[in-house]
Amino acid sequence: MSESLTYVSEKVGMMPGTLVHVGSVFEAETKISLVDYNKDTIEENNIFSIEELIKYKETDTITWVNVEGLKNVEIIESIGQMFHIHSLVLEDILNTHQRPKFQEEDEYIYIVIKSLALQNEKLSVSYEQISFLILDNFVFTFRETSDDLFSPIYQQLKNSKGRLRSRGSDYLAYAILDVVTDMNFVLIDSLDIVIDSIEDELLTNPTSQTLVKIQQYKRELINIRRSVSPLRELLSGILRSDSTLIRIETHEYFRDIYEHVIHVSEEIDSYKDILAGLLDIYISSVSNKMNEVMKVLTVFASIFIPLTFIAGVYGMNFEYMPELKWKLAYPVLWVFFIIFSIMSFVYFKKKKWI
Repeated sequence: MSESLTYVSEKVGMMPGTLVHVGSVFEAETKISLVDYNKDTIEENNIFSIEELIKYKETDTITWVNVEGLKNVEIIESIGQMFHIHSLVLEDILNTHQRPKFQEEDEYIYIVIKSLALQNEKLSVSYEQISFLILDNFVFTFRETSDDLFSPIYQQLKNSKGRLRSRGSDYLAYAILDVVTDMNFVLIDSLDIVIDSIEDELLTNPTSQTLVKIQQYKRELINIRRSVSPLRELLSGILRSDSTLIRIETHEYFRDIYEHVIHVSEEIDSYKDILAGLLDIYISSVSNKMNEVMKVLTVFASIFIPLTFIAGVYGMNFEYMPELKWKLAYPVLWVFFIIFSIMSFVYFKKKKWI
């Protein structure tokens, strides 16, 4: 059973909308950071109570609330109550094995994507679910871990002359989505390096470990594709949306991400085909090695079978065998053996069988 199905099974028997964290716990404590800004001002804070958000609901500034760590279900529930988020959406936020999707409601938009990051040079990929809630002047992001993924956005916000400070919550959502999808290009570059190393290994010294690596990378590619491919449907939904929360002028930016996602998806498909080809090359290489070994053994067998036959004939226990009484029979037989072996070897060499 897959890991995601194992986690989901923990909720069997519960009512729909029951808020339970499903998935691994990466952060023991939930951290909440807030950035409130407009074209002229910016405010950054760490908040410790959801009630602190009340004062920002009445302003015309853009407020970005980033929640890191989903173990504390009460915080997610409080956000839902304050901003009238449906319990099923809150349930999906806490279930960290969601498929990337776009869900449009009257007062908010809910988006789920997967952030992919390479952990080491052996193509071990970490998957993190990031959920978005886009409201009129609010953007909520819910993450499983705490790292510097959003650092480029914080840097842009500090620049008062940047486009981000003068746009709405939909543009902020675009900027966050763009940063996450750009991580896929880093992954693609790493895939290229890894697959090149496999090709070199196949050409020089393929071993059983090479086959293991190819199979591991194929499985990892399937997982990567499962996380990346739904983004095309997600972005198509955003571009088709007539929600007032996504302005027409922001569509062109989401369309740019859509093109990036198509590019990444095509690259992943091509790598999948390349790995399938590498697997065929490995099988052919192993088969060729086996054929070489069998050819050498066959040549030796072809040389020694006649010699074994002659030795078997004169090894029989017949009393009347005239050659056995001949004094030169033994050395003559050895001369014949040597000459026959040399002639057979020369013949096989001439035929290029060895």
